[in-house]
Amino acid sequence: MEEHAVVVVGGGPTGLMLAGELALAGIDVVVLERRPDQEVVGRRALGLHCRTIEVLDQRGIAERFLAEGTPAQVAGFAGVPLDLGDAPTRHPYGLALPQDRTERLLAGWVHELGVPVRHGHEVTGVAQDGSGVDVHLSGGRRLRTRWVVGCDGGRSTIRKAAGIGFPGWGPTTSSLLAEAELTEEPAWGIHQDAVGKHAFSRPVDGGPAGVMVTEQRVGTGREPTLHDLREALVAVYGTDYGVHSPRWVSRFTDASRQAASYRQGRILLAGDAAHVHAPDGGQGLNTGVQDAVNLGWKLARALEENPPDRLLDSYHAERHPVAARVLRLTMAQVALRRPDERTRAVGETIAELLGMDEPRRRYAATMSGLDIRYDLGAGHPLLGRRMPDLDLRTDDGPARVFSFLHAARPVLLDLGTPGGLDPGPWARRVRLVTAEHAGPWELPALGAVPAPTAVLVRPDGHVAWVGEGTGAGLGAALGTWV
Repeated sequence: MEEHAVVVVGGGPTGLMLAGELALAGIDVVVLERRPDQEVVGRRALGLHCRTIEVLDQRGIAERFLAEGTPAQVAGFAGVPLDLGDAPTRHPYGLALPQDRTERLLAGWVHELGVPVRHGHEVTGVAQDGSGVDVHLSGGRRLRTRWVVGCDGGRSTIRKAAGIGFPGWGPTTSSLLAEAELTEEPAWGIHQDAVGKHAFSRPVDGGPAGVMVTEQRVGTGREPTLHDLREALVAVYGTDYGVHSPRWVSRFTDASRQAASYRQGRILLAGDAAHVHAPDGGQGLNTGVQDAVNLGWKLARALEENPPDRLLDSYHAERHPVAARVLRLTMAQVALRRPDERTRAVGETIAELLGMDEPRRRYAATMSGLDIRYDLGAGHPLLGRRMPDLDLRTDDGPARVFSFLHAARPVLLDLGTPGGLDPGPWARRVRLVTAEHAGPWELPALGAVPAPTAVLVRPDGHVAWVGEGTGAGLGAALGTWV
């Protein structure tokens, strides 16, 4: 029987990012994807938030995405754009980049790292025991692995097979998206009525028109058809405009659900398999990619002898609250989309508040992912937050902090007296960098913070320990995280 250390089920952005993270740690990983190829059907995520760009920069691949995308204002709340221009980051912007190109770029990186991505492999179930997991495929095939990670979307087979609950709220609204031919010409642009928002976008270069229509009744869980699209158009406009020959038809709703646990034994969840929500704010793909970067190095450690179980458990402890906040924010935005006068008054009031600098900075940091802080206890404001990409002076010349994270290894950055820090028995696991930095330390929405003399940066770019003139607590932090 074919065996691998880790099987990642799902070859979307989350699964590909996780596979890359594991490959950087030298883990034998395979990706199983039920689609016959990497083609993305339908209009999915349309952009990357700046924290996701930072994550890609930490691995040295951000330029690939920047070369194909367009810097754009993708952070917003309830229809209010949130300018990131004054955010303390090297990437104070979002990136307009359709999901198909994001996937293609990630797939190219994973291929360079030697990870096999097997298309046309549909997983039908999993069964775990004390030493590993049997992965069952359509056609009666089977694989054996020590760990399985379900990155297989909101209807996750892996989540269901593991018996992990998916509590939350069902949909209250649904919309159809399509690219199709129209016999009659509609009124192009965005339209709003008592049902919701609808839109027609003009064909480009002789291609199909884009159609979005809010359904008068909440759609079912099955895949939508051309008949559903025609019915929805007639209900709103009194005509279906002769819609025909669709390239694709998809449905999105405001269903908001989150896995009760991100781990059940040797089975873990990430991305949409762990959390689904309305697309408002464009946070789905971004949250999934950041799930993968949090999980990858921890799962790599779990493959060692006598792994610290609390380290792998920290994946749920850290990422579950992040997605819970995303669900709360998307539900609020859906509520503010309601067309009645009372809701409009609330929306206008929120827009006024977000026009002020401090609320705008705070919500911009939240929607972009820059303000995520994992609860690592009390201490310096940096603790648990993403490490700024500082410009450093080292003995080998100028360098950026993120350049030391390309290999997905922890970094102990000594900014005090050279030789003042000793990683001790963890020396082979952590990269010690002695450097100097001149200038302020700033955090999104918080502003300037006291400059530390040393920091321990985890592979995911979050700060695990802060030195303030001494090495107090370093050994404990290394024992926990390294």
